[in-house]
Amino acid sequence: MTRIAVSVALVWVLFSAVSPGAEPGGDGAASAFRRGAKPGEFTFDTGALSGTLRPGGRSAGLTPLRVGGQQIAGAYGILSHYRLLTPTVRYGHAAWDIPSTATLADGAVEARWPAAKDRPFEMHARYAWAAGDTLDVVSTVKAQADLPRFEMFLASYFSGFERAFAYAQPEGGQPGFVEAVKERGVWQMFPRDARAVTLIQDGRWKLPPHPVDWAILPRQAGALAMRRDAKTGLVALVMARPGDCFALAMPFGAEGHRSLYLCLLGRDIPAGQSATAHARLVVAKDLSDRQAVERYEQFLKDVARDSAPKP
Repeated sequence: MTRIAVSVALVWVLFSAVSPGAEPGGDGAASAFRRGAKPGEFTFDTGALSGTLRPGGRSAGLTPLRVGGQQIAGAYGILSHYRLLTPTVRYGHAAWDIPSTATLADGAVEARWPAAKDRPFEMHARYAWAAGDTLDVVSTVKAQADLPRFEMFLASYFSGFERAFAYAQPEGGQPGFVEAVKERGVWQMFPRDARAVTLIQDGRWKLPPHPVDWAILPRQAGALAMRRDAKTGLVALVMARPGDCFALAMPFGAEGHRSLYLCLLGRDIPAGQSATAHARLVVAKDLSDRQAVERYEQFLKDVARDSAPKP
């Protein structure tokens, strides 16, 4: 082989080692966010899912979210930070109404909500693709004043997906998915333990606007909730670390909100300290219940690995 041929071959090998359009922080461009048409919004197309995060720069989570050409997100988005609560204070109507900024960092989106006179804490959330059908969000609250039993209510609103389930442990039964049916109440909570029930019922859900009476259902077997769409076979999972999520919440399946909620943190955050919660969204087709639990188990392994001290 001539010297020129060798040089050309070497250049080709080096070029081929980097996928066209690859970006750091994921499996090439497919697993990275990109800046959208408006400031503060970001688009994505992973091959499995496409859409927009923070449409118009507003912290409304993922909306639209599409599988192929089908829109599966409701108007208020998926993985959007909603109510911010202590037993006696609701901080604004929703985090999606609080001014925020966001930047790209290695293919992930980092959003920030500043503290204010009537909001003595700042928040930070990092959205990053773990796979084409899997999005992680890590949310942190840093207190500037004591925040007793602080709750971050993370909301996901779907279009379609008429059946809703929580991974629960009925008394005397085996762990499994319990369906949220209308006969048990419009609004249903699956608490982690007895302490979680006291949090749910400590007055925070009587605060205006839109107070809610929650029916208390069996305890979680894990912080994993699911919606199924019979027409398409699509399955949506939202999950969190058990220590980060004191309750799973949802209306009965066909109720118009078509939502799933993670009740995150639920603990005291002293002034000057921070608390962090890890959550994940998975959207896939024809997942069995067993496969859904396996996705949750993999999430727990991923978080444990990523949280382990680096050598």
